Amino acid sequence: MFSVTVNGESRRTSASTIADLVRELELDPAKVAVERNGVIAPRSELAQHPVGEGDVLEIVHFVGGGQDDSWSVAGRTFRSRLIVGTGKYKDFEQNAAALEASGAEIVTVAVRRVNVSDPKAPMLTDYIDPKKVTYLPNTAGCFTADEAIRTLRLAREAGGWDLVKLEVLGEAKTLYPDMRETLKATEVLANEGFLPMVYCVDDPIAAKQLEEAGAVAVMPLGAPIGSGLGIQNQVTIRLIVEGANVPVLVDAGVGTASDAAVAMELGCDGVLMNTAIAEAKDPIRMARAMKLAVESGREAYLAGRMGRRKYADPSSPLAGLI
Repeated sequence: MFSVTVNGESRRTSASTIADLVRELELDPAKVAVERNGVIAPRSELAQHPVGEGDVLEIVHFVGGGQDDSWSVAGRTFRSRLIVGTGKYKDFEQNAAALEASGAEIVTVAVRRVNVSDPKAPMLTDYIDPKKVTYLPNTAGCFTADEAIRTLRLAREAGGWDLVKLEVLGEAKTLYPDMRETLKATEVLANEGFLPMVYCVDDPIAAKQLEEAGAVAVMPLGAPIGSGLGIQNQVTIRLIVEGANVPVLVDAGVGTASDAAVAMELGCDGVLMNTAIAEAKDPIRMARAMKLAVESGREAYLAGRMGRRKYADPSSPLAGLI
């Protein structure tokens, strides 16, 4: 017996050839392709290629198209198209449970001062492991480009994060983005090696300007932050999606599962939400509902909805009636 690595996992084997190893794994040599130590072994010669201590093998086969509907941003790939926040929850434990129910792989986190008067107080990282879930530091509460840039520089120093969420707000009542300051911050951050995913107005021109300034994703609002009003302007969201060369995610305004489904049906790559889950009467159940809504909305988008008609069109033929 000796050790080999197969598809990233170490295992013990007594196989003398690649063909023997494939059969040991209960696979059909005629239906797989094998790479040994970086070199592809022709399928017709698997029985002639020896296997030895320390060999690294990749064994692949074909799967049905469409099974992997992952998405990528700045070269990083995710399966879940739902991003959730970490504010407004009863406690960190509830937050972690909602995250688990949502299936999200990215969480937005605010950057705040350490409570120096109680340095042993619980912290988010005690409940949500940044090694298992992608932290997306954001600039919530920043009203100028300088404030946002400073915040994200500190975030990168604290955790090494370069994929960040940028939002620069115009004023406190509407929490609408100040696009002039947002564009300024995007350019500076991109030049410093950050990968900014940027909260913006639902304007196709502004979204394109952000993309040109270095945004790796644009995140138009569906409605004001925390309002729960749902997507107010489906037309402009669709236009942003059609014109973008980077991922588009609806950010803000989602109130319930149907809102998330609508965002996905418009062709968005994902949806970001916080209040809709955190302020639900049952946050864990709502998180699960949001997961299903995002998945079903995506499926509907890929399926292609029927055309809209001005008048009725019977499902059953009218000819041949009794």
